[in-house]
Amino acid sequence: MNQRLQRLRDIGQSLWLDNITRDLLDSGTLARYVEEYGLTGLTSNPTIFDEALAAGTAYDAGIRDKHAAGMDGEALFTELALEDLRRAADLFRPAHQASDGVDGWVSMELSPLLASDTDSSIEAAARIHRQAARDNLFIKIPGTPEGVPAIEESIRNGVPINVTLLFSADQYIAVAEAYMRAIERRIEAGRDPVVHSVASLFVSRWDKAIADKVPDGLRNGLGIAVGQRTYRAYRDMLASERWKQLAAAGARPQRLLWASTSTKDPAAPDTLYATALAAPDTIDTMPEKTLRAFADHGELHGAMRKDGGDCDAMLAKYAEAGIDVDALAVQLQQEGTTSFTKSWGELLQRIDDKIATVAGPATKRERQA
Repeated sequence: MNQRLQRLRDIGQSLWLDNITRDLLDSGTLARYVEEYGLTGLTSNPTIFDEALAAGTAYDAGIRDKHAAGMDGEALFTELALEDLRRAADLFRPAHQASDGVDGWVSMELSPLLASDTDSSIEAAARIHRQAARDNLFIKIPGTPEGVPAIEESIRNGVPINVTLLFSADQYIAVAEAYMRAIERRIEAGRDPVVHSVASLFVSRWDKAIADKVPDGLRNGLGIAVGQRTYRAYRDMLASERWKQLAAAGARPQRLLWASTSTKDPAAPDTLYATALAAPDTIDTMPEKTLRAFADHGELHGAMRKDGGDCDAMLAKYAEAGIDVDALAVQLQQEGTTSFTKSWGELLQRIDDKIATVAGPATKRERQA
């Protein structure tokens, strides 16, 4: 076990990979990461799958066979992605079992085209989770105002949810309350209060958004300050009487997950966020490059303080520099939604292009007819 990464695990943080490809699975690399780096989960998104499809021919046979069986578009992609995610979920099953379901998860993105359609999102989340046939698979739903009702209802229905695209403590609090409402409703109905969930806060996009708008001394610090403020809100929620009542009934916390943790500024340390976001009872999902960098030379300077440390003072400095943090949080979430929708369209186009390439001339003619 890599000792630098083990130090993060020792403080109570889970380490997940922000990537999945068929080559990672076929080559044994993911299994090696589990053994050597102590990985206990992973996340995926449309961009990751699009890049994996573009990188080679690993998916060609699967695309050809599924298309021949009558699959196309989103249905074909969903089953193609689930094939990888089932294999990954099986790799993480020992961690899932050892943690009694707290750890050992993989995630599948819900179509961003459903973002404003609550009923369809709820139906699709339940259907894809059934189709996956793995207890340790999250369905990812964005924590937008439109997504919150689908998150609550899906959790009430017993579907494990990874809430994605969170950018602020306020956005986190909104989905944490939705999670608690869902569990309360389950308890009132006499149902099992254990439905696992994570809330994913995106970090590095803050600093990329303001890179040319603040003095050098304030570069690469906003994402961390927002993370500290959100961690304080998370700890406050866990200490609240409302949560204590749910915990006493057997409920499990919705864990806070750090997403977008690769350093975007080449002048900053490549382990910047991994070091700063070391915090008990959280998850850090890292791209491979960041994971390997921390394994090689990452340093740990202690765990994040539960009270958020100096986040209020730091955020005040950004306000003085003209950064409206609240408005930027809304903007980043909207941009993230737009970006995911664009990536989804590109992914489906990639699949169409692959079908045209691997299915043969006859199929091409049929598709053009």
